[in-house]
Amino acid sequence: MALFATAGCSASSDSGSGDGGDVTLEFAQWWEPELPDGAFRELMDEFEAENPGIKVELLSGPYASTKEQLFAGAAAGTMSDVVGLDGAWVSDFANQGAIADLTALMAESDYDDSELASQIQVDGATYMIPVVNFVYPMFTNDDLLAQAGVAAPPADRSEFAAAANAVAGLGDNTSGWILPLSLEAPNGIQNDVMSWVWATGGSMLDGGQPDVTNDEVTSAVEYIKGLWDEGAIAPGAFTMKEQDKVEEFTNGRVGMMIDSLAHINLIRETNPDLKFSISALPAEDGFDGERGIPYASWGIGVAESSEHPAEAWKLVDFLMSEETNAKLSSIANAFPGNTESVPDFVAEDELFATAFEIYQNGYPANEFTGLPVAEQLMRLFDEQFQVLLDGGQSVDEMLQKTQEAWLAEF
Repeated sequence: MALFATAGCSASSDSGSGDGGDVTLEFAQWWEPELPDGAFRELMDEFEAENPGIKVELLSGPYASTKEQLFAGAAAGTMSDVVGLDGAWVSDFANQGAIADLTALMAESDYDDSELASQIQVDGATYMIPVVNFVYPMFTNDDLLAQAGVAAPPADRSEFAAAANAVAGLGDNTSGWILPLSLEAPNGIQNDVMSWVWATGGSMLDGGQPDVTNDEVTSAVEYIKGLWDEGAIAPGAFTMKEQDKVEEFTNGRVGMMIDSLAHINLIRETNPDLKFSISALPAEDGFDGERGIPYASWGIGVAESSEHPAEAWKLVDFLMSEETNAKLSSIANAFPGNTESVPDFVAEDELFATAFEIYQNGYPANEFTGLPVAEQLMRLFDEQFQVLLDGGQSVDEMLQKTQEAWLAEF
């Protein structure tokens, strides 16, 4: 796995195109480590073969490290030419002038965007294209649940609480559920907290404005606080990041986690003996409506500072082509960003067939995508949430303070 470059390194300063040599595009992302070994490099080799004179240097690292480096690069004007993006970062980067207007690049290359499943825009211009999309179902450790006397993955909140407490009761440093709440990487609020709201058809917004004091959000926060007080949640949550959550689950110390399909390959490769299942997120008891399904995208963008925007767009175009996007979505076990692409995993893998059913039976839900200062909104929620879990305030106080802080950002 390639090491992630430091923030001061950029292909735009040393790619060699000025003297007629090859153009080298730096592509910073967290995707390569989450794919089978060598799979993403093979796609880059195909691109290079189709585009003589353009080389791709992959700068790969975990999600949290990638985020830190991209934000540092955005501030310093040293972003890699092509960047993997989370939708929560787009508004910030666009407003900083750190990422390029893809609408303009598409127009310059006469690109037909009719096959793109979605585009993330700011003020009417596209700044990110979702390459592949992942749902965030519930992962369950089958052996731990069985040891705790739980016969099947929980379907509602009561069943989940019972299962989480039963697994935590096994002792031997096992926990029922794992919840990453690092303020440094606060996407746990999106993926692991607000997902309980969306799973019951709820919302944190009203007319596009903050509405975190409503009944649905209040119910979800009260529920998680109850799990915390009962000791069902893994210790160390306040400093835990997403990769820590995945490692704990992979090592067999956690009964359940909410996580991306992108990590299935990683879990299987790291611990081939781990028996696990995926299922829909539990909804409120008695809820029979359509469930919102948390999702995240591997989005792609081009740095505004890149000296090779035309070549960078060629790489974006390649990844979004019907054939390549089908390959990438298949090896990533994700839903394609090209509407014409068909991944093969649904027919070949039982876990992903289940994920596809979950996806078909609900609707994709991630209300942070495209919001202004989305990362900061998560962090503001997280700060008050940690005080709540520590016993420093009530649920109502926590949500009212969060509401006020969010309104100030809007």
